[in-house]
Amino acid sequence: MDRWNGILKVPLRSNSRKFYRVAVSLCLSPTSKTLTVPRANAIFFNGDRVEGTGNPVIEGLSNLQNIAEILVSKFGDSTNAWVVEASDFNGAFAIYQDFIPSLNRWGEPKSYTPNGFPASLSTVSLLGSCYNEVKKIVSRGKPGSQETTIPTLSGCTPETVILGFSKGGTVVNQLVTELGSKDLIAADENLPLSKQESGVECSKLDENQFIPTTEHSFLKSITEIHYVDVGLNTHGAYLTDPEVIKRISSSLIQESRGIRFVLHGTPRQWCDRRRVWIRDEKETMTSFLESEALRSGGNLQVYEKFYFADRPADMQMHFEIIEKLDVCR
Repeated sequence: MDRWNGILKVPLRSNSRKFYRVAVSLCLSPTSKTLTVPRANAIFFNGDRVEGTGNPVIEGLSNLQNIAEILVSKFGDSTNAWVVEASDFNGAFAIYQDFIPSLNRWGEPKSYTPNGFPASLSTVSLLGSCYNEVKKIVSRGKPGSQETTIPTLSGCTPETVILGFSKGGTVVNQLVTELGSKDLIAADENLPLSKQESGVECSKLDENQFIPTTEHSFLKSITEIHYVDVGLNTHGAYLTDPEVIKRISSSLIQESRGIRFVLHGTPRQWCDRRRVWIRDEKETMTSFLESEALRSGGNLQVYEKFYFADRPADMQMHFEIIEKLDVCR
């Protein structure tokens, strides 16, 4: 499978003055060199900046394009990888203001509320901006081509895999809150099989075959949620609202679909005696998820992965977990 790789700098919306850096690795047809509909979209929300460490492991795993390539190696060649960096920083601290409105000056959440679905709407808009930019670039490389064709790699609408690393876990919490919103109407939004034929013209293809175009279709496409060594200097690293988890579980039962939650951690976060709330929140969330996993009969699944258990906590393992990630597939 050929790929289009690059780092884009795109606005969240066409009239926005703020730009996001997004590393992408997208599936290309080996014959036509056009974008293909993937089996899944893996969306990774990055954390705070760490620069000038002099540690080649940390520096390498801070590179957005390297992370995108790692995601493809983990989830497979038929996966599109999107690595999102926050548009705003206060020094080294990432601030995902468009995704979580109630943040303090350090990018830490005051609360998580689904009102307006800010994280899902922002994700859909950002991926749409990236997709349109790449489509232009690919088309420019094909003289005389007026339209880009998109062969499909799978027989259904792509799944969505969400990953939040470190501070990026706050975006995951917001998305989970929106996924468990009372206002999210349960519905199956898979495209009819007749629209999933190979070589359908881009202009005639319903774009949610490539990326979801509404907050509803985006949330309903999520099949995996990965917390990757998340942590904050205050509470809110993990979601601890049992009602949100219960509503997600009930929705999965009603719709006969599944979501896998995977909590990945290292001693750097889970064994930090100065920030004991991180482990406490992780244990609380895991307990709620395990309870609902039983009630749902397996529609909701939860896994916990602990890395570098025999090593003393340090900054390197916090980044090295990205490379060692076991995605339980």
